[in-house]
Amino acid sequence: MRLDKFLSSAMGLGSRTDVKKFIKNGRVEVIGTDNPRPELSIDPEKSEVYFDGKLQKYKKFVYLMLNKPKGYVSATVDRDNPTVIDLVPENFLRFELFPVGRLDIDTEGLCILTNDGELSHKLLSPKNHISKKYRAKLDAVPKDDELEKIRNGIILEDGYKCKPAIVTFDVENEAFYITIYEGKYHQVKRMFGAIGRRVLELKRVEMNKLTLDDKLAPGEIRELTDEELKLLQV
Repeated sequence: MRLDKFLSSAMGLGSRTDVKKFIKNGRVEVIGTDNPRPELSIDPEKSEVYFDGKLQKYKKFVYLMLNKPKGYVSATVDRDNPTVIDLVPENFLRFELFPVGRLDIDTEGLCILTNDGELSHKLLSPKNHISKKYRAKLDAVPKDDELEKIRNGIILEDGYKCKPAIVTFDVENEAFYITIYEGKYHQVKRMFGAIGRRVLELKRVEMNKLTLDDKLAPGEIRELTDEELKLLQV
């Protein structure tokens, strides 16, 4: 890859014209080269390139954790509503990120944004049965036998039989935690609806083995650590 393309497109330091000026003014250093030029060929993953004394680490893929707030749709574009991409910091926009899966516009919580199509496919593939854990507040507390229907695989209004789910009750917060292994449309709401209960609030708190950082306020976003990324792997 050309040095100017690396600094402009891959690292987002400015336009090609801007980058050429940086190089000319001596703000760019390439280890092993005394006089770097814009057309210099480098290896993005191996070459040591510095800008204003700071090492520029190449990233092919980016993985972000967002605590999605209500009012945003899990899409890259939408004609009527703001999207989760609107919450992405400007320095990450060049990676053309997309959300892994969907959360309803009124659902909060863990949303993964990435440009890694392979990982997204693995996490969303029905054959992998990836777990997704939600916290739900209901209009009333279901009876034990009603919850057992969900735990054993409840049948939805369209006749679809869900896989068995894990359901627990948080007495202190008066909320239910439900773990499902599918991703049907409005699934959690429909599962509780099948026992006559309405979901008032819904928040995804976990996907696979990755848990939402409770320090992230709604709308806040950060990169995953290497350890967290391992928890997402299928």
